[in-house]
Amino acid sequence: MANLINELVTGVVESVLKEVLKKTGVKTTSKRTKRQTRNASGQFTRTKAKPKAKPAKKQVSRRRTAAARSRAKT
Repeated sequence: MANLINELVTGVVESVLKEVLKKTGVKTTSKRTKRQTRNASGQFTRTKAKPKAKPAKKQVSRRRTAAARSRAKT
């Protein structure tokens, strides 16, 4: 009788552990991939190398002249 209860309990514990471990994985959303273009013969065409991006220009502060300041007051 004790053996039967022991088997029942271990079976339940194992099934619960399997269920818990199955759900612990980190889920990530799928990444969209672009469709590759094919040439007339059905082969994939190579994508052209993109030119390097130019570095961003520094922002230059514009100095207001005395005339511009007096116009702003009125």
